[in-house]
This record gives sequence, structure tokens and C-alpha cells, in this order.
Amino acid sequence: MTDRNPSGRELEILKILWELGPSSVREVHERMCPDGELAFNTVQTLLRIMDDKGLVRHQRRGRTFVYTPTHTRERETSRLLAKVFDGALDQFVVSLINSQDISADELKRLEKLIAEARKRKQKAKPRSRGR
Repeated sequence: MTDRNPSGRELEILKILWELGPSSVREVHERMCPDGELAFNTVQTLLRIMDDKGLVRHQRRGRTFVYTPTHTRERETSRLLAKVFDGALDQFVVSLINSQDISADELKRLEKLIAEARKRKQKAKPRSRGR
């Protein structure tokens, strides 16, 4: 995969592919432009460019190209974290919490996710031997 980052339109397409999974140009176009805001050929060209950049890959199914994202949501999140918050995860989370109306249930789910992540990190940590 290349180091190139997606443009705004390319990110729109990636979000569609992350949601739908592998999709044809027609499927992406219908989801992205329900009222015909962009021509089919424009979306097709964007997907070809994204393929050249390594953001997606394609498979041929008959006469149809089916595109799959190779640029992940996690990679885009890391890029946002680095670009906007200089890698400060705690500031990122605080900003999200302060900018949203978060319910008590959502906070409990976040606490559970953090606890699970902590357990995974502790299991992955090599144990040092005392001498």
C-alpha cells in the first residue's frame, strides 16, 4: 500500500466500502450519489485512481470490477489522531466525549472496551524474570 492519504471524495468512497464491503462501481455510485450528484464515470475514475494509490484493490467478476478497501478505518483513525491531536489518545477521547451527548450506557460500553484492551495488553506484555 502506498503512503498517499485519501482525499475528501476518496474518504467518502472508503466509508461506503467499509460499510458495504466489496462493491461494484454501480453500488458505490448509488450509495454515494442517490440523486445523481456525480456522474457514474466520475465515481469509476475515482475508484481507478484509488486503486492506483493502493487505497482499494479490485477483482473482476465477469465484466464488473468489484472494489475492496485496503486502507482501513483504523489507519485513517491513526492518521487523524496524529494530525489533529499529535498522537495524544487521551485528548482525542476527551474531545469525543465532550463533543457528543453520550449516554450512561455508551460510557459503560467504553469502560468495558478499555478494560478488555487493558487485559489484552497485559497478556501480550512479556513477563520479566527477577534475579
